[in-house]
Amino acid sequence: MEQNMNRIVASIMCGDPLNLAAELNDLEAAGIDWLHCDVMDGKFVNNLAMAPYVLEPIIKINRFTTDIHLACLNPDQYIDMFAPLSPDYLTFHIETTSDPMRLIEHIHHFGVKAGIAISPSTPLQAIVPYLDFVELVLVMTVNPGFAGQAFQRNVLDKLVQLNLELSKRENKPLIEVDGNIYSETVKEISRIGADLYVVGTSALFNQKPGTYRKKTMELENILTKRR
Repeated sequence: MEQNMNRIVASIMCGDPLNLAAELNDLEAAGIDWLHCDVMDGKFVNNLAMAPYVLEPIIKINRFTTDIHLACLNPDQYIDMFAPLSPDYLTFHIETTSDPMRLIEHIHHFGVKAGIAISPSTPLQAIVPYLDFVELVLVMTVNPGFAGQAFQRNVLDKLVQLNLELSKRENKPLIEVDGNIYSETVKEISRIGADLYVVGTSALFNQKPGTYRKKTMELENILTKRR
């Protein structure tokens, strides 16, 4: 599996819902080719986001690698809802299941790559037994549910531990980070190591001056210097 990708991934939930097609065009023009798609059930997190009918046309245009993040209880139900859309990755939270291997196999049954997500307060050890079986690890640097939260710096130690664990293994899932990712936190994380940097309101979808391309290039330049 390709490592050290250093890709900027757009959290499409943070885009303008009234102009989603235009947002996708602007993101593509900015050089972004990965989308992070949050699905929230109002139970695991106190928010609702992104039903299948919203994501289906985004996936079907086949212009982006799509990573669906299930911030949901009862993940089996949501795997059955979203895996048939054929995203590239489908990620569930370790905190939502007593049988992660069954969920990983369930996702793989659809021909979709499996990801496992871990919230800031959950010890890394919770996902270590499953690292040989997934294609992506999503490390949340804020509590899932809402954009604009403060970056939780204790997660940096978790990233150090995760990189050490993966250095011992043949299977090396991609490391994705999500939560208040912007220039300063990209600098800190890139010193440790990650592949995918999910950006939302902090770095991209905001009213600060500059096009999506300019904002993306600022982050890409940081990553280039870290290689």
